[in-house]
Amino acid sequence: MVSNKQTIKILFLGDIVGKPGRFAVRDFLADLRTNDKMPDFVIANVENASHGFGLTEKNYNEISEYGVDCMTSGNHIWDKKDIFNYIENADKLIRPFNYPKNTPGQGSRVFEISSGVKIGVINALGRVFMAPVDSIWEVVRDEIIRLKNITPIVIVDFHAEATAEKICFAKFCSELGVSAFFGTHTHVQTADEQILNNMGYITDAGFCGTADGVIGMEYSTSLSRFTTVIPERYDVAEGNLTQICAVEVEIDSSTGYAVAIKRIFCSRNREEKDEGHEV
Repeated sequence: MVSNKQTIKILFLGDIVGKPGRFAVRDFLADLRTNDKMPDFVIANVENASHGFGLTEKNYNEISEYGVDCMTSGNHIWDKKDIFNYIENADKLIRPFNYPKNTPGQGSRVFEISSGVKIGVINALGRVFMAPVDSIWEVVRDEIIRLKNITPIVIVDFHAEATAEKICFAKFCSELGVSAFFGTHTHVQTADEQILNNMGYITDAGFCGTADGVIGMEYSTSLSRFTTVIPERYDVAEGNLTQICAVEVEIDSSTGYAVAIKRIFCSRNREEKDEGHEV
């Protein structure tokens, strides 16, 4: 039975980068729970959660235990090869919808929260400055329409490089009745959160991880790659200061319209108990 509650709150956490990002999210959600401020549904982008590239099954289970209800991803989701061993059974995980047919995993899912409200979530991958994938315009349009026949609430995580592509695709999605649209991939939180044609929108939600470094990775490695143009393995940045980048959207559960949006940026020092865990 669906609750009479008129609106629900959805929290979207930007790209989780490595161990610092995982534990920053753990502590942030624990604080919300302690203060009775947990949203109705939590989504996090996890494609960088395991040492900055991909997602291990162990980390998938850990993030689920923190209170994340849905995990979206992107082009790096395949970087940890054990993904192929568990993705078909990972009922909270979504890979980009516009990979070719027969790609393992699901590109969208419908979730039902405790109040009985259903939430459709789609993950899509951009094509500008990215590896070739299927066109988003028709395949994602058709999937939005399909999900709208199940629930008025549809969320899109668009994992893309180009700002113009994100804005254009967001406007396209808003015309189809999408409730909230979160850009990911570039790791820098943008200050353009808004209600766009009844849809909550932000160009990029940012990232969760070490505040020092370059978008969550070590500064020295980034500097070397830019100055020498010689490929070098990235490592997750270390440091005591971590950050949370997130967006909270309030949605009318009967219409699927976004009625409020709030951008979240906060930082904190890592606690000693974090030491010794897998990156």
